[in-house]
Amino acid sequence: MTGVSRELITLQLGHYSNFVGTHWWNLQDASLCYDPGSAPPPEVQSDSVFREGQTPGGSVTYTPRLIAMDLKGSLRTLRQEGSLYDPGGAAAAAATWGGSVTVHKHSQPEKNCFLEDLEKLDKGQILAEAEFCSASQLQRSGPLAMDSFNSQLTRVQKNYRLEGSVTVWSDFLRLHLHPRSVAVIHQFNHDGEAHRLETFGQGESVLQGALLDELEDRLHFFVEECDYLQGFQVLCDLEDGFAGLGSKVTELLQDSYGGRGILTWGMAPVVHRDSTPARDRYHLLNAALGTVNMAAHSSLFCPLTLRGGLGRRPPPPPLFPLLSYDAALWYHSSAILALALDALTVPYRLRNNGAPMWQVADSLAVSGRKVVAAYGAVPFPMMPGGSLPDALSACADALPWKPLSACPEAAGGRCYGQWSTLRGYEGQKLISCLSPGIEPSTPLHGLLSGEDVLAAYVSSFYPSAPLALQLVSAPSKLTPPFPQIFSPALDAQGFMRGGAPPAGAPLVSSVPILTSLQSGTALRPFLSELQCAAATFDVRRRAPSFLSQGPEMADYQEALEELRLLGRCYHDDSGGTTRSSSEDDDD
Repeated sequence: MTGVSRELITLQLGHYSNFVGTHWWNLQDASLCYDPGSAPPPEVQSDSVFREGQTPGGSVTYTPRLIAMDLKGSLRTLRQEGSLYDPGGAAAAAATWGGSVTVHKHSQPEKNCFLEDLEKLDKGQILAEAEFCSASQLQRSGPLAMDSFNSQLTRVQKNYRLEGSVTVWSDFLRLHLHPRSVAVIHQFNHDGEAHRLETFGQGESVLQGALLDELEDRLHFFVEECDYLQGFQVLCDLEDGFAGLGSKVTELLQDSYGGRGILTWGMAPVVHRDSTPARDRYHLLNAALGTVNMAAHSSLFCPLTLRGGLGRRPPPPPLFPLLSYDAALWYHSSAILALALDALTVPYRLRNNGAPMWQVADSLAVSGRKVVAAYGAVPFPMMPGGSLPDALSACADALPWKPLSACPEAAGGRCYGQWSTLRGYEGQKLISCLSPGIEPSTPLHGLLSGEDVLAAYVSSFYPSAPLALQLVSAPSKLTPPFPQIFSPALDAQGFMRGGAPPAGAPLVSSVPILTSLQSGTALRPFLSELQCAAATFDVRRRAPSFLSQGPEMADYQEALEELRLLGRCYHDDSGGTTRSSSEDDDD
């Protein structure tokens, strides 16, 4: 891989964040370019998130620049140290010990069909479903050579349907991790009723001693090999004890790596697997404390969830017209968020004409507004052979994206600024290319660049809001085991079909995505409702154990007051600078 790279380090804190992160890394791995001489080079620079290394046997490896933290019992078949490098500790001990040896064996969890196929490919074996090459073509010098098994796995084209077999995020992880990537918190259990990481205070208090030293060592390892570290992207569970851990981690990053960008994504599933009324109250309080603390320690903080709200009685999840998904299934909801995140993070991962993390953050976090909201059209509806003006004109009455931060756009509200990204229009026309003398059917059809078309469309809803745009031709590649949650109305490239799908139609292998990262008055009701729900709750009477490990009551009340003041930063005193789809723009 070549070119100047602005490296970033990813931290994933919590089980749902690792679900989203696993899908996101699978998407990056599917697009990873191993040919340093490829022409033209990919638009999105893989070097920003991947690191090059070498196994003791001399095989070149590309592994994520990642630290993933989870609880005891959350890995199942995944070895914490990975399988790329043989640590040799057990073998060395057996070779030097002269006494008797007692071996204790326990049954390993069964691998699902995808992991079994992945293991076969990794060993150079041929899959029954993949009669496309000889055994010699699959042989590799080590677990991950330059050729990798991306092309083989892609050409398998097997719909694995893992909905019934995915219980943890490693059940669908398709790439190798570095031995320093996975950190397990052994004081707390992933399953069961005892020793659970349920409260903000527990998460704050756990980051000390050996765990703190371990995290700092891992950070130093990844930081020291970077030539130009632009910052950190943090995916953190927002509604359990990881909210407290994430607050401490972002504070550590802020103190130790000042001047680097810290973009934090607060993750929340639609449904918690072990929900009870008492735990739902904990979820609310953790979200309130996590939001205000992680926002304070980050350059930018964005909640990411398909839930309609973070309160106790949220509206239903958004409906995506071209998706058919089970909102309660983490494997599905995390896949949608990962697709959106792949586009949302494009601006600071581009090879050319990108923007570093700090620039993205500074353009949105104005006047203390460090909380932003994400929106996405997943996928963005485009007809094959059509044009961007055609696609946007079909959405003239309403923006095509849906809320991804439990924060619906408010009609008539104010937008302080936004970053919009269109990814995956490969093969489509960005402008109309009208013949001389032909009048454009809409103003969008008369514009001369894709950037102008998208800017004019977005600005029709936000007339005076600052706007930054990124258009990326290459789509997100959907390879096994990404769930096939797409409408039959989509073809293999994710574009709208002209008619009924043919029998035996291929799986959807890519989709166009349109996303927006916004700072605006729509965040005020979101933050205010979160603060009010927590403030009106008598935590000492109804959840006395919540504060048993911190914070102190005075600190808890101070945090809620800071959350109230943060919500006031988004007050609209301008009379509004947007229009709804049913209003004329009279201003």
